[in-house]
Amino acid sequence: MTFHSRAVRRLRTAVALGLGLTFFSQACDAGDRGPRIARVLWQDRDKDTLMWGEVHGGEQWIVSASPVKDFPKLDREKQDLVQMEHAEGHLLVGVRDNEEGKFQSGWIAVDTGVREEPHGDHSHWKFVGLPSVRGSRLDTEQGNPAHMYLYNGHFYMANDKKNGFTHLNPKDILSKPAKECGNFFAGGGNHITMAAVDNAVCYSTWIDGGGPNMGRVDVVNLKKAEGDKTAYSFNLPTGVIHGATANSGRVFFAPADGVCWVDADTSLSKTAETVMVNHLSLGKDEGAEKPNRTGAFVNHRNWVLFTTGGGESKSSLCLMEANATPPRIVKLPIAVEEGLTLTTPEVVLAAGGKRYAFLFHDKKEGEKQEKLTIIDLDPNGDRNFSDAAISKTLPVGASKVDGHNGHHAIGFDSEGRIACFTNPGEGSIWVLSLKDLTIRAKSIVGGTPGAIVAIGAPEHKH
Repeated sequence: MTFHSRAVRRLRTAVALGLGLTFFSQACDAGDRGPRIARVLWQDRDKDTLMWGEVHGGEQWIVSASPVKDFPKLDREKQDLVQMEHAEGHLLVGVRDNEEGKFQSGWIAVDTGVREEPHGDHSHWKFVGLPSVRGSRLDTEQGNPAHMYLYNGHFYMANDKKNGFTHLNPKDILSKPAKECGNFFAGGGNHITMAAVDNAVCYSTWIDGGGPNMGRVDVVNLKKAEGDKTAYSFNLPTGVIHGATANSGRVFFAPADGVCWVDADTSLSKTAETVMVNHLSLGKDEGAEKPNRTGAFVNHRNWVLFTTGGGESKSSLCLMEANATPPRIVKLPIAVEEGLTLTTPEVVLAAGGKRYAFLFHDKKEGEKQEKLTIIDLDPNGDRNFSDAAISKTLPVGASKVDGHNGHHAIGFDSEGRIACFTNPGEGSIWVLSLKDLTIRAKSIVGGTPGAIVAIGAPEHKH
């Protein structure tokens, strides 16, 4: 080892001791790495590409960083990566263009190189190779997707400009050419959100705020092979639907006013005249012109989580018990400084049995310290989230918000031991232990890291 290398390592050690944590770049010496904890894949908005790395723990925690090999080169001026989901060791990444789908949009499938091996009441995670592109479909026929969902182990991708969506079984990625993967269904329009139930029926929405498609929801038969697959359509009381999900045999929507829900019609026995639309109010803040609403939903067991309101005394995490009759909403107020706004919650079952929700306070305007609030969803362990309480609020690095992009994002390893989150404004990924909710590493990975997925866990030795 050269004198320069020894000096650099002594400097790193001094910084780590002084700060109680560690900063590492992708050039970190291999000898500094402890045991592998998980693999992470994240989007770099600077380069419109997908990066990957691994979290190593020990005396010094690090996150390595490398580009995914053979990831298609996108046009940074004309294309953007959008949402992504993973299933069965594969990641499906959406691609949108800035020419309403007339340039090249679609999807890219990436083999994460990690496989789950079930062992009765637990699983082992095998790192079988490096991440690699399995296939892609980028053309002028994909309808410019924005939203990507995972329901019952299957991918659902909105094809906004085609007024429909693609239903894709992850197994098809392994066995078929890209152009033969997935089935397109007409349903929904303009900026589509979806909720699928049992891979049998899909509720696909229209975002229109007025006109005949205001509040419109198309109910699509996923099992029908030929002909018109839309069984029927119905309308919510208000439009601008910007979220949908399914839980406990019910389907929930996020229109301009509160939350609407219907019973899931998997037998397609209802019609536009017989379906019953129910409404749950989220209230109206004093002095506000419009009622409270929400956007995206997140499921955890029989609960649906989302945020509503804004400002220091008005922001709340909402916890909706989906299988109650009627569904009930518990509001947990969260103090949010002016100029900041809550992100959609992300939920994890930690290895120790605790259930947590993570919400970032991202910057809307001004120069504010951005934060991360961690919610203990079930303090007394009875699986009822009515007693959810704030466990901790931490300062985090900067976001880089630009429209729907540039927000903090978080992912959890497959056994609920760590959380990895991106700070887009400073090009870093931080690692947080779910055992004691402390930051273990702050790794500079460069670029503008955004959406992130963590997969795998330490390999077991018998």
